[in-house]
Amino acid sequence: MEERAVEIAVIGAGTAGLAAMRAAEAAGAKPLLVEAGPYGTTCARVGCMPSKALIAAASAAEHVRNAPTFGIGCDAPAVDGAAVMARVRALRDRFVAHVVDQVETIPAERRLEGKARFAGDGRLVVATGNGEVAVRAARVVIATGSRPTVPQDFSSITRLSTTDDMFDWEDLPASVAVFGAGSIGLEIGQALTRLGVRTKLFGKHGDVGPLTDGDLLGLARARFRETLDFLPDFRLDRLCEEDGEVRIDYQVGGEARTERFERLLVAIGRTPNVDGLDLASTSLARDESGVPVFDRRTCQCGEDPVFIAGDAEDTVPVLHEATDTGRIAGANAAAFPDVERHHRRAPLAVVFCEPQIALVGESRAALDDAGVDYRTGVVDFSDQGRARVMDEAAGRLHVYARAGSCELLGAEMICPRAEHLAHLLALALEAQVGLPAMARMPFYHPTFEEGLRTAIRDAMAKARLAEPPLPHGLSSGPGG
Repeated sequence: MEERAVEIAVIGAGTAGLAAMRAAEAAGAKPLLVEAGPYGTTCARVGCMPSKALIAAASAAEHVRNAPTFGIGCDAPAVDGAAVMARVRALRDRFVAHVVDQVETIPAERRLEGKARFAGDGRLVVATGNGEVAVRAARVVIATGSRPTVPQDFSSITRLSTTDDMFDWEDLPASVAVFGAGSIGLEIGQALTRLGVRTKLFGKHGDVGPLTDGDLLGLARARFRETLDFLPDFRLDRLCEEDGEVRIDYQVGGEARTERFERLLVAIGRTPNVDGLDLASTSLARDESGVPVFDRRTCQCGEDPVFIAGDAEDTVPVLHEATDTGRIAGANAAAFPDVERHHRRAPLAVVFCEPQIALVGESRAALDDAGVDYRTGVVDFSDQGRARVMDEAAGRLHVYARAGSCELLGAEMICPRAEHLAHLLALALEAQVGLPAMARMPFYHPTFEEGLRTAIRDAMAKARLAEPPLPHGLSSGPGG
């Protein structure tokens, strides 16, 4: 067996692994990158980018559908499913190529293609196409990513897809049952519906995306049930294939129902890819999911020279977090044993459905669990000026501020242009700008951002730091 000794072994060439590689190199180390599968990152190949390409096509169809609202006459959209998917695949392949080009700039002697597993502390065995390679690594970064979670009851269905393969569809199916009303299921379920696919979205426990605020959850359920075939909760009785279709037997409120679909799409979450690493051969402490116990600010696993980053952490599976954790893990691996606690940026999550959903900072559930005394500033976008003009008048934004000081703690929202409003709030959190200072910032009229100012002023009024905003935005102009 070939043997190699390296300073740092980075397992995984996704977003986190590449960030760790760059950070380690910047610190003067010479890491070895080990990757078992095709290069390309989850974001580029099966995540952020191809899903947004599908959503963009769906939004275009919806805009055509809604044109008569503005007095614009046009025919109903004719969706060419094959053309839609061809564009999705072309854009995906372009983004993947960019990542592959980046990986191929890494010298060949610093890359090893094969599946890695531990053979004790600091020892790896990599199964390559030319046999096994023993790697003794002074430090290790685990950046193995994640995969879609598929329950055992679903695994026998041949017409099952996940987001790891649905973007390879050559055409849109006639009907799809989407299981999971989290961020991914909600985005894909709405997009397929808008593209003319008969789609049913199966949720559980009434959850909608990442929302935890009960008032917003109720609004979200009602809103999406108006525009989608959305079932917030159900009991599954039977799942099978029958006459070339997927048959689903389920119950709602004790009523038995049966439906059939051409395809089944599972989007109930992702599982960290740590189970194939043989972590049991190491001294690493692991949680109930088998993920090594680690420090969020250092990405270090216990006191060991092992670090973990990206989706493998099983915490926040989004690209910017993978980049941050990869950078922290790589820098600390290079500096070990002089590990530093790094700043973690304000939590930020966005769901690209319509209305969009976003969370910033602390959620309402987290604040309630911690017993924090806070005030909630509210704006209702169903009567917000710019939203009405754009025919996007729906949803609410809740800003959470500490009682007394009006320190910004977090926000949840389901409203138009939430991705932009959430970024403003995240910037304010990072800069430690409280609501009184935010209220003094310029807000142009008429914009969606004026809705954020209304919520800020409402929170300040509830904290007795300002007068309540006037109805219909008349504090600053009609409809603000």
